[in-house]
Amino acid sequence: MKREKDPQHAFKMFNMVAEQKGFNHNNATYATILQKLAQCKKFQAIDQVLHQMTYETCKFHEGIFINLMKHFSKFSLHEKVLQMFFSIQPIVRERPSPKAISTCLNLLVESNQIDLARQLLLHAKRTLIHKPNICIFNILVKYHCKSGDLDSAFEIVKEMRNSKISYPNLITYSTLMDGLCQNGRLKEAFELFEEMVSRDQILPDPLTYNVLIKGFCSGGKADRARNIIEFMKKSGCCPNIINYSTLLNGLCKEGKLQEAKEVFDEMKSFGLKPDSVSYTILINFLCRSGQIDEAVELLKEMKEHECKADIVTFNVILGGLCRVGRFGEALEMLKELPHEGVYLNKASYRIVLNFLTQKCELKEAIRLLGLMLDRGFLPHYATSNELLVHLCKAGMTDSAVMALLGLMEKGFQPRPDSWEFLIGLICRDRKLLYVFEMLDELILTDS
Repeated sequence: MKREKDPQHAFKMFNMVAEQKGFNHNNATYATILQKLAQCKKFQAIDQVLHQMTYETCKFHEGIFINLMKHFSKFSLHEKVLQMFFSIQPIVRERPSPKAISTCLNLLVESNQIDLARQLLLHAKRTLIHKPNICIFNILVKYHCKSGDLDSAFEIVKEMRNSKISYPNLITYSTLMDGLCQNGRLKEAFELFEEMVSRDQILPDPLTYNVLIKGFCSGGKADRARNIIEFMKKSGCCPNIINYSTLLNGLCKEGKLQEAKEVFDEMKSFGLKPDSVSYTILINFLCRSGQIDEAVELLKEMKEHECKADIVTFNVILGGLCRVGRFGEALEMLKELPHEGVYLNKASYRIVLNFLTQKCELKEAIRLLGLMLDRGFLPHYATSNELLVHLCKAGMTDSAVMALLGLMEKGFQPRPDSWEFLIGLICRDRKLLYVFEMLDELILTDS
């Protein structure tokens, strides 16, 4: 079974089958092997298969290349995305369809690959005969908005108005409004919103409203964003969890804790169940404001309502506990959470160790370092050196040596000043055996 899942084995079988008399690969078999190779990141093998396809006489479909575009984009191989588009005509022997153009263009624009998107547009303008559909027009609007060229974006919309088949729709307006908001042109964004409703009779959805809510929040006008929520309700469009979370985040950033709590309660009274994002936004603000008890209560509330806290939430709480000096509770969380099925990452441990080191809580820092190393997590390089120096200055020779040896086993090498501190301390205490042990460890690490 394992060999069947191995892409290299599958590739060999693919070639072996092709050598059998009377058998010919077709679009389906090539699509299957390319899908498997792409999932396993076997990019060199993909190139070999594509080269082989140029010699085949069977009919291929562009869906193979559209699928590969998506895989390459996911792995941030943006030039390969464009290369797949250019491979369609030579191998499929047909011009790329509007779907292929829009897929490739959208992947490049979404990844902020404006130069590559420009190459595609120039190629399409020179060689392709398809007229842009509504999807391509909307991607072009997004392309210009991401480029910061709003004038060109509005020119595209004018062109769309002159087209009978590609008239501006809700996505067009939402994209333009977002572009205006990103450039701080909030008044124009709201005017465009009103034009969309009055001129084109296009009703906004929660996503469109969220463009304005986010725009006003980013512009430091959370009160205006709150008015948008009220306007939604009066217009018969029910705000969703994303709208409320965006507003909540804006209020928290402006330091309006009481209003944030009111919005959080309003969201619940409106029948919406807060998700981990909305909980974490409020928990983070409470922690930053030193109201750690309320933050911990919200964490308990999440558990009671079966809203699973993610690693971001726990890291926020850990930082909040450390900020007010409640290191014991933070350490207890680090110790117990993995046994409760919570996966902690290296940031979880580093947050607490950084605070312990900075506050010179050295005994607790040493205990946490041992726990980290046992669980396979390394401290930040700077923190490791800082901890060693603090231990040296505090005269904790044995702890300093044990910490260094444990770190060195994981590949850590101290900075020269940390090493100098430690060697000086050990020599002063006449514990020369430690020096030889560490020198041996350094030699082993370097070799």
